[in-house]
Amino acid sequence: MHTPDLADLNQKLDRRAFFLRTASGLGALALGNLLSNTAQSAPMSEKTLESIRQQVAPKAKRVVYLFMAGGPSQFETFDYKPKLANMLGKGLPDSVRGGQRLTGMSANQANLPIAPSLYKFGQYGKSGAWVSELLPYTAQVVDELCIVKSLFTEQINHDPAITFFQTGHQLPGRPSIGSWVSYGLGSENQNLPAFIVLVSKNASKDQPLYARLWGNGFLPSEHQGVQFRSGKDPVLFLNNPEGYDGSDREKMLGYLTELNRMQNESWGDPEVNARISQYEMAFRMQTSVPEVMDTAGEPDEVFELYGPDSRDKGTYAANCLLARKLLEKDVRFVQLYHQGWDHHGSLPKGMANQCKQVDRATAGLIVDLKRRGMLEDTLVVWGGEFGRTVYSQGKLTASDYGRDHHPRCFTMWMAGAGVKAGFSYGQTDDFSYNIIKDPVHVHDFQATLLHLLGVDHEQLVYKYQGRRFRLTDVHGRVVNEILT
Repeated sequence: MHTPDLADLNQKLDRRAFFLRTASGLGALALGNLLSNTAQSAPMSEKTLESIRQQVAPKAKRVVYLFMAGGPSQFETFDYKPKLANMLGKGLPDSVRGGQRLTGMSANQANLPIAPSLYKFGQYGKSGAWVSELLPYTAQVVDELCIVKSLFTEQINHDPAITFFQTGHQLPGRPSIGSWVSYGLGSENQNLPAFIVLVSKNASKDQPLYARLWGNGFLPSEHQGVQFRSGKDPVLFLNNPEGYDGSDREKMLGYLTELNRMQNESWGDPEVNARISQYEMAFRMQTSVPEVMDTAGEPDEVFELYGPDSRDKGTYAANCLLARKLLEKDVRFVQLYHQGWDHHGSLPKGMANQCKQVDRATAGLIVDLKRRGMLEDTLVVWGGEFGRTVYSQGKLTASDYGRDHHPRCFTMWMAGAGVKAGFSYGQTDDFSYNIIKDPVHVHDFQATLLHLLGVDHEQLVYKYQGRRFRLTDVHGRVVNEILT
């Protein structure tokens, strides 16, 4: 058997090195084909990002996005429709529906019987905004809210609708809105991620949530959302293994960084640098996370403000309190997900329960931010992926009904940095079925959010596989009418 000598091995090694490093010839073509995605995925330079930041004067430094997954009914929250009171069971006029697509859950119904809301509405604050009796605490802070009643989307089912709201596209794979913000603006706290996600443990799991909703897509991986959990390990795989005291961890990371830098010099893959950043962030988070997760030192009146659930880690109320702490630490984007709003049946009971879980803590967050002087530069967003139908899906009685998905018009609200307080925008018809004034598309909402952060949504782009992508795709306008 022939045994290769050292010269033979060196010759092969040199050949490999040639194919990896040459700038021309067959090796470069092969390597270029293998690494084409990497070559086309290079992030924008800091100079370019800086110019994007300066195009619009920012009103907001940070965002807390309270996402109500499942689609809250506008009829039981903010879009008061008194003319429906005497229309129980009457069919929705064809002229109102206008041939709109129905979901498979109600397409086979013989008729579409109208279901007036069971709940009373009142006007609150100096603005006189209409708010349901299900939201008594929110009603007390209504003069801080900018209520938009004319949102619309093309997506009629949950997964594409939520994905569309969170990433700007109905199909998975695009970066989430928080990842775009992290990529465009970076972090003001080097010990915590720029984008943090909290999911309520006390919410009904009627519709699933996927980690891709806060994923980085094709952006460098350090921009993905990091989920903080209740329990022993708030961040998975962050703590040291049992029996390891971590005394030499910093030295180990130093050696690992050197190895990654050598790999980066050989391959030129930007994801290697992202990996280095993540390792370094994880090391710093070992100290910062336990501190920020500890709410035991908050005074009793703060827990009273957010409600009794705020003492139970992982609940929506506790996550609202934790969100305030994260915002105080200059985390750029905090996203709360609260499931359970998909009420196809037994809506009165379901809505009452959902509103009770979120109402007090949501209002408490607004009050807490304002008294700390943070509301003026923090944008608060509340809403789901679409609204609900005026007609009942299936069973209908005077005291019980359900509502199907309705993408054609629904309500969200914003508060804080740069939006008009005590202001309602947009108008729907008497059936809250069609928008009759000031429509706001999902891409318009996304463009406006970026604008408030000082970013031009048309300029914040990332080149991937030969195309320049952005959160708003090729759409979106800033809704200047709701801005101060």
